[in-house]
Amino acid sequence: MGANLCRALLARGDRVVTLVHRGNESLVGLDVERVDGDVLRPDTLMHAFDGAEVVMHLAARISIEGDPDGRVNAVNVQGTRHVVAACLRAGVQRLVHFSSFHAFEQAPFDEPLTEDRPRVGRTGFAYDRSKAGGEREILAGVDRGLSAVILNPSAIIGPNDFGPSLMGQVLLDLYHRRLPTLVPGGSEWVDVRDVVAAAVASIEIGRPGASYLLSGGWTPVRTLASLAETVTAVPAPRFTTPLWLARTGVPLAMLYSRLTGERPLYTRESLDRLVRSSRRVDCTRARQELGFDPRPLEESVRDTYAWFRSAGRL
Repeated sequence: MGANLCRALLARGDRVVTLVHRGNESLVGLDVERVDGDVLRPDTLMHAFDGAEVVMHLAARISIEGDPDGRVNAVNVQGTRHVVAACLRAGVQRLVHFSSFHAFEQAPFDEPLTEDRPRVGRTGFAYDRSKAGGEREILAGVDRGLSAVILNPSAIIGPNDFGPSLMGQVLLDLYHRRLPTLVPGGSEWVDVRDVVAAAVASIEIGRPGASYLLSGGWTPVRTLASLAETVTAVPAPRFTTPLWLARTGVPLAMLYSRLTGERPLYTRESLDRLVRSSRRVDCTRARQELGFDPRPLEESVRDTYAWFRSAGRL
């Protein structure tokens, strides 16, 4: 997300200061100022925000494995509280906060999910609760006079995926045939560049205190794999493991990830998300107010693989 956002802001002619927690591969060759920092260290935020007109808050701890060490809640809630306080002290004119569509209660799954849907409660996943908590910190800042907007993208996919992200890793694993079978369900997907376009638009025309859902639509995992096969000519897995069987294999997969140091793609949480997430995200507000216009998933898959090839990942 940050890699694409920096490039879009530079293309506009903006002066960009980046707060870098660790690693800056995605910033190599970019004319940006780098400030080493951490949202859990408020002093570093003041140094980065000094003189800034706009702050784009993307820092977050993503998890599909709960919050065993408390860092998901600390970064996503306490860190956001620090960002809000630093913006108020620095006199920032606009804060754009990147949340998630998972901050909303997903059920009922087949009814339209709008920005009026309640946020997740105590029974939600740790990451979802933390993103909802981060939004409460943003709105508390709005009550104190901060001009802030909240973006709620769905699962993000697209080029400039240096990490790679979890979804980028799925595409790489499909290409290298590391996934012997698929799993049921699907997700709402959105291209990172379309999220960036909405974020840039929200700087000037987003309504203070408003949330904006951003998604390109729900697509099954099987369809995503078929798109990958169409783009790369690498055959997708032919079998789909029943959900009950996939869940029984999670402990073994987690053990393998600990032994190899690789991130697990399938956890009980990630499997539940594929079958227990909204399939009707309504982006009317973002379309009408921010000009949000998501591209087809096939274009996103094609461009992501093209970038992976140019970066030597294939």
